[in-house]
Amino acid sequence: MEREQPAETCPAIRPRRFHDCTLNEKLLYTSFLLLAGSAYLMALAYLYTSFDGIDGKPGLSVEDIAENYYGNRSGTRLESAIRGSMAAYIDTNQRSQIVKWLKSGAPEEEYTRTIQPILAERCLGCHSPASGLGIPDLSSYEGVKKVANVDTGVSLHSLMKVSHIHLFGIGLVALGIGLVFRFTQLPPWFQHSLTLLPFIAIFTDIAAWFLTKWDPLYAYTVVIAGGLLGLSWALQILISLYQIWFLRSPRVKAVAAHEH
Repeated sequence: MEREQPAETCPAIRPRRFHDCTLNEKLLYTSFLLLAGSAYLMALAYLYTSFDGIDGKPGLSVEDIAENYYGNRSGTRLESAIRGSMAAYIDTNQRSQIVKWLKSGAPEEEYTRTIQPILAERCLGCHSPASGLGIPDLSSYEGVKKVANVDTGVSLHSLMKVSHIHLFGIGLVALGIGLVFRFTQLPPWFQHSLTLLPFIAIFTDIAAWFLTKWDPLYAYTVVIAGGLLGLSWALQILISLYQIWFLRSPRVKAVAAHEH
C-alpha cells in the first residue's frame, strides 16, 4: 500500500525591500515622504500661531492648549481673546475699557457709547458677516453678547467636527507613510512598534481633546501624544529615505565582499 505523500508547502517568500524597488517606485516614495514631512512641519507652524498667547503670555505652552479646550472660566470669551490671541490688535487703554464693561455686566447702553466704536475700529474688518470668515460676529450688540459670557472653551460640536476630519485625514496620511515604511529592513519588533505608534498617538491625541474640555490636566496628554506622533513620523520618514537610496541588496554586498 502506497504511503500518502505529504502536501507540498509553498516556500517562504522573502519580503520586498527598498533595494528591490524600481527607480520609479523610489522616486514616488521619496516624493510622497518629502511632501508629507513638509505638510507636517506646516501643520506645526499653524498650531503654534493658532495657540500662541491664548493664556495671555507669549509663546506656546500647555496652558494655551488647556485654555483652548477647557476655556478660561474665570473670564469671558471676549476677555480671553483680547488678552490672548487678539491682544496685538487692540491697545492697552481700549482693552481696559472693554474688560471694565464686561465686569459691569456688559450693559447695552455702555456698549453703544464706548465699546461699539472700539470694535468698529479694531475688529470689524474680520469679525463681521461681510468678511465671510467663520468667526464670532461683533458687528451688533447681540453678537457681542454671545462672547461676553464665561469662556468654556471650544464647543463640543466644533470638537466633533474637527476630530472626525482629523481622524479621516491624518489616518490616511499615517497609512500612506506606513505603506512605504513597510519596505524598511529593521528588527521586526522595532518595525512593528513604529508602524503602530502613529495610530495610537492620533487616537490618544484626539481623545485627549475631549478629556481636556472636562479637565485641563489632560492638556499634558495632548502634548505627549502629539510629540509621539511627530517622533514616530520623523523616524519612519528618515529611515525610509535613507534605506530607499543607500540600502544595498545582499547580492551587491556579496559581490563587493568577494571583490575584496
